[in-house]
Amino acid sequence: MQEPGFEDVLASAEVAHNTLAQAVGSDWTALAGELEWDCRYTLDHISNALMFYAGSLATNATERIRNIRNPGDGLSIADLLSSLKISAAILARVIEAHPASARAFHPAGMADPSGFAAMGCDEILIHTADIAAGLGVVFQPTSDLSARVVGRLFPWAPTDIDQWQTLLWANGRTWLPYLGVLEDNWQWHCKPLSDWDGTVTKR
Repeated sequence: MQEPGFEDVLASAEVAHNTLAQAVGSDWTALAGELEWDCRYTLDHISNALMFYAGSLATNATERIRNIRNPGDGLSIADLLSSLKISAAILARVIEAHPASARAFHPAGMADPSGFAAMGCDEILIHTADIAAGLGVVFQPTSDLSARVVGRLFPWAPTDIDQWQTLLWANGRTWLPYLGVLEDNWQWHCKPLSDWDGTVTKR
């Protein structure tokens, strides 16, 4: 299966924006799904994460960098939704500009561009699902996009089950038949797939 790329980051941001834009007038102080964060903070967090990824890859960082984006406390929900698309576009262009051989720091490992693309997609899709649950909005990304993210970050995950549900399961958000719910020590495999040793990556 093709590994995620910059186009997937843009597609994830588009579907997230279009879904959440329907609920701009809702109560964004509601908790985002099972998180301890409210929906507004969770939306702001997505942009912070994307900019952290972009900054790390853009500088080929070998250790954690300072986040280059300030929290958007004074921004409206509409502004934060725009910030999501802008942050995703910046990450996408940084990914596009780097060769597959590039590596940069993430706490889960030295990731390549496809790893950063997959993490960006995962960050957008999973937290949008959290927010949608808190606001009572239906969110359903495509199966092929979900499958690419699952295959890249969770290569041990089942492939014969709905891939959006599998992605939710791999992020500890739901249960799957015969597999239950993951423990809290789940982790991405963001290093190149060629480095995967065939075991389940955990913290």
